[in-house]
Amino acid sequence: MTAAEATGRNVDPDEISHFSALAADWWDLQGPGRTLHEINPCRLEFITEYAALPGKSVLDIGCGGGVLTESLARAGALAHGIDASATLIEAARHHAAEEGLSVHYTTITAEAFAQGAPGAYQVITCMELLEHVPDPGSLLAACRALLAPEGDLFLSTLNRTPKAWGTAVLGAEHLLGLLPKGTHDYRRFIRPSELAQWLRAEGFEVQHLAGMRYLPLSRRAERTRDVSVNYLLHARLRA
Repeated sequence: MTAAEATGRNVDPDEISHFSALAADWWDLQGPGRTLHEINPCRLEFITEYAALPGKSVLDIGCGGGVLTESLARAGALAHGIDASATLIEAARHHAAEEGLSVHYTTITAEAFAQGAPGAYQVITCMELLEHVPDPGSLLAACRALLAPEGDLFLSTLNRTPKAWGTAVLGAEHLLGLLPKGTHDYRRFIRPSELAQWLRAEGFEVQHLAGMRYLPLSRRAERTRDVSVNYLLHARLRA
């Protein structure tokens, strides 16, 4: 058992502070987090292509202010979002209430939550989080614990390539201003082969892998075969 699994505190305080500072503008479609809103349809399309959501218990880990979580609820899921930032969870609750959506939110890490909800979810989404935690393996172990047998896990993260650094760090943060500076640390980017190996060790079988390319002129994202920057992954827990 890793230290993160034992304590349930697989978090980086600097990361929590960075994203918590964006809470007030999380739902501003023209604000610093607008690209999150613009890539969300692409993420949701990937999820719904491989998992039927209506009536399913779905956990969104690292939900932030609830952009994907609300989309899951609108697609018919019994959606529950968790995040280590109490500030972001409060923003998510406030927005869901404004929209009249039934979404449950909890301030907690995945590791701590897994101790009280083993096998409770049929689908788990964990988008843009693996590259922000100190121990990605611990997070994946928590996903395994929380999923029911043959449950579906959907992940998105950044590949550790020079192209990803140039696109996501230099380009998006410093040249184009699409993301707040300091959003990403290249050293934490994860190659698909590494992620697949970690997943297999936890009893998952990788089902689908796709790249996700952001188009700044049209302000949307699309799937692609190129996984050298952002990529989406679908895995299924073996029975």
